[in-house]
Amino acid sequence: MSTAPKGRGAGINTPNRFSKLRVEQDEEWADHRDDELSDPVTQFITEYPKSIVSDAESPDLEGFTSVNPYRGCEHGCIYCFARNSHEYWGFSAGLDFETRIIVKMNAPDLLEQAFNSKKWRPRVIHLSGNTDCYQPAEKKFGLTRRLLEVCLRYRNPVAILTKNALVRRDLDILQELAQMNLASVALSVTTLNETTRRALEPRTATGQKRLDTLGELHRAGIPVGVMTAPLIPGLNDHEVPAIIKAASERGACWAGFTIVRLNGAIGGIFTEWVRRHYPDRADKILNQIRACHNGSLNDSRFYQRMRGEGVLAQTIQQMHQLACNRFLAGRTAPQLDTTRFIKGGQLRLF
Repeated sequence: MSTAPKGRGAGINTPNRFSKLRVEQDEEWADHRDDELSDPVTQFITEYPKSIVSDAESPDLEGFTSVNPYRGCEHGCIYCFARNSHEYWGFSAGLDFETRIIVKMNAPDLLEQAFNSKKWRPRVIHLSGNTDCYQPAEKKFGLTRRLLEVCLRYRNPVAILTKNALVRRDLDILQELAQMNLASVALSVTTLNETTRRALEPRTATGQKRLDTLGELHRAGIPVGVMTAPLIPGLNDHEVPAIIKAASERGACWAGFTIVRLNGAIGGIFTEWVRRHYPDRADKILNQIRACHNGSLNDSRFYQRMRGEGVLAQTIQQMHQLACNRFLAGRTAPQLDTTRFIKGGQLRLF
């Protein structure tokens, strides 16, 4: 069993599949470094990319345009599909993903350049298409707020998905956008059980705090929804009705879900985690995940990978749909307005 770093999701650093060389610790030597291993310090690495807008090529996300100001995420969600992308930068998808955060310092400037391009076609910008735009690093760097300011100035619609109550900081901008039907926010709520949440998503806001945030946004006139994603059979799937009910009581007008899939390095990271936290039912959880993905933890098939297949996946889908029918009847997600876009941005009087 590995030494589990305090306050982190991953207990291991998996090998980078792109690296030809691999360094492994000698266990006897590691025994003398428990303090260092148990409290890894987050490092922020600045980057100045040439572009910031990403249009999804996956048929599962047709028409999905995203902006991600950060690579890596301190939230430490053990299941996060974005972990694999950290390997492209020479890091591990494991602990490195949570402790080596790449900050795209020029993200707001790049978004403005994109809006001013002759090729720009006004469309919804999704913040947190890969990692959470309101992760703890946002308190220090404030890139998400600046991105919202650009969207407001150009009247370009924006949709946000987050697990962090920090989104409330930007209520003023979001209200102004929402008044023109240019903003929506979804809170990802995977569990209302604090013991589960602390293990599953160690540096996120509590489930209750996310629900309270959802309610505050709703009262401010901002369209809100809830994502019960990912659903992990044998761990949190039974909470779907309670989460959707609680979200509906706070003004949610839509709900979505995905079934967990453990692609690439995430399979090993999750397996180590579940055996460490839930040794008595680890095999059951892993086998039920396999049952949703044709016998495999890894599922990359378009149209199937997010919803799963088989009897168990269908049962989860039906449970989610029944909860939506019961608690969200007559409510729908907003269609944000793309006709208000101002080429060149809003004229400034001062």
